[in-house]
Amino acid sequence: MKLRDYAKKAGVSYRTAWRWWKAGKLPGYQMDTGTIIVTEEPMETRETAQRIALYARVAAAENKLNLQQQAERLIAYCNARGYQFQKVVKEVGLGLDDSCPKLLALLEDSSITLIVIEHKDRLTRFGYHYLEALLRAQGRQIEVVNQTENGPEDLLADLNSIVYTFCVRIYGHRRAKRKTEQLMTELAAKEKED
Repeated sequence: MKLRDYAKKAGVSYRTAWRWWKAGKLPGYQMDTGTIIVTEEPMETRETAQRIALYARVAAAENKLNLQQQAERLIAYCNARGYQFQKVVKEVGLGLDDSCPKLLALLEDSSITLIVIEHKDRLTRFGYHYLEALLRAQGRQIEVVNQTENGPEDLLADLNSIVYTFCVRIYGHRRAKRKTEQLMTELAAKEKED
């Protein structure tokens, strides 16, 4: 079959199929006219077997420029690796808790078999290995572009984020308690009027 037909059947771009043929990964020959003929059916390859999503996250809305740059770096990485990704997910939210609905949706989407992230902490600040193990059990993977370990600055930022999160939760509970008490007082007053 022609290389273009092979590419369509394999679910890859013509350029990717051409690179495979040029690298000797596809059996075939080139006719005098320049047409490349592939002599076997498409093989199940990493690129065709996987549905890939890119995930970029920042903690605060002030960092939206960084979010865009992070997504662009992930796109460049995937293009360099020859990955054909299906979606780019960008999110603003803390990585300390489950307040990232786009990440949750991405994790629930079982059709996505590979999630590409720039750093481990872009997925979550804590519990990365739990997520990795659960996805691996489902036959899915996480690919981290930059495997460098957290430096002292990142560890201090993590500690600061933990303290901040707990403070927000404590003060949020106090506010909720005051609001409940206020509602109860108003309801009691309303019942006395009736």
